[in-house]
Amino acid sequence: MVWDLDHGLRPITLLVAAASLVAVARGAYPLTTDSNCGCYKTNATTSNYFAHHHFFDFRSLSQYVNVTKPIGDFAANADASETSAYFRARSWVDVWDIQTWNNTGQISLNDTDVSDATVKMVNSPNNIFIERNTDSGAGYGATYLTMRTVRHDSFQSAAEFESRSAGYQFLSIRMMARTKGAPGAVTAMFTYRPPPTPRNMMLVQEADLEIRTRDPPVYVQYTNQPSWNSTSDISAATRNVSLPGGRRWSDWAMYRMDWTPGTSTWYVNGQFHSTISFQAPRDPAQVMFNSWSDGGSWSGPMAVNTEAYMQIQWIELVYNNTDPGNVKTGKCVNVCSIDETTRLGTPVLITGNGNGGGGQNPGIPPSNPAPAAPGACAAKKYDQCAGKNWNGCKACPAGTTCKFQNDYYSQCL
Repeated sequence: MVWDLDHGLRPITLLVAAASLVAVARGAYPLTTDSNCGCYKTNATTSNYFAHHHFFDFRSLSQYVNVTKPIGDFAANADASETSAYFRARSWVDVWDIQTWNNTGQISLNDTDVSDATVKMVNSPNNIFIERNTDSGAGYGATYLTMRTVRHDSFQSAAEFESRSAGYQFLSIRMMARTKGAPGAVTAMFTYRPPPTPRNMMLVQEADLEIRTRDPPVYVQYTNQPSWNSTSDISAATRNVSLPGGRRWSDWAMYRMDWTPGTSTWYVNGQFHSTISFQAPRDPAQVMFNSWSDGGSWSGPMAVNTEAYMQIQWIELVYNNTDPGNVKTGKCVNVCSIDETTRLGTPVLITGNGNGGGGQNPGIPPSNPAPAAPGACAAKKYDQCAGKNWNGCKACPAGTTCKFQNDYYSQCL
């Protein structure tokens, strides 16, 4: 859902033009707090509105610095403790969950449509830590968060954390990050809604920003998954794009992904980079970050005893969420922005009176599409309406048609 300022948060089509973000002089609005914000407006060419805000700052955490040594035992990686108290604090654990799963179950299916991994992989809390920043220059913090993946003799250890909530439905998420290390790794920021079973991978809903260390150092991958079917790759689902200005993924950059109804859009350092409307995610999802390799066709293999890293200075997101207690109702009066601020992580008030939200908060009233033919089961706009093994509603509401996306998925658009 995305905010309609007059009616609250509802499903509306938002087209983000292929242009840089709208420029507004920073400092034109007063700093405020999240408690004073009813909604958050983003600065894309067509503005989007979101209900909530999170900011995670890893730049001043010297008391938590602990660069751990890799663990050489497969099971011990999953059993490892968090690397510092920071990852046990409520400010972290209320939002994020560090993963310990492994891919042995997927490998055992012996189905390359599920996984073509050639190396056992296990996620480890030991591979997520706070590291001291030795870079010099204005704007660099004292520390950053590191996500490490390591190729051991007989397995790969990896790093992943995901949101505890699976109720994110549309967002604008940003990170200041870089990727470094040996070829054969993947680092990523993405939304994820899993398929019903591992063998139904064509039903996954996912918007990705991925960097592969096997690629040239200027390439970044953007995808609305799935990017393949049983016969071939789906070219309309993915973009392999060179970073702007000759930038390399080993350089610090601000990566941004906006997921809005019908579209995923990516920016680098505030500059529009790519957009994909084809099979954009529709339903509530998790937010994830990872650093991994499994020797498969996507990551490629890492050499034994090599490592790769995603290093993150901060993460910020504005978002809508369907979880109980997170759904807001009513009209947005106090409109804030994280794009026009002079202080990273602190919003500014751009309209409203600044008094505790200035009235009702924005909300998520149900959409009211025109009914389908009498007696027909009607899907809603953006819902699935056809595809192999699909037994749900096949009629679309007035003003939309059932448009083919791939063999397993068609959507009311």
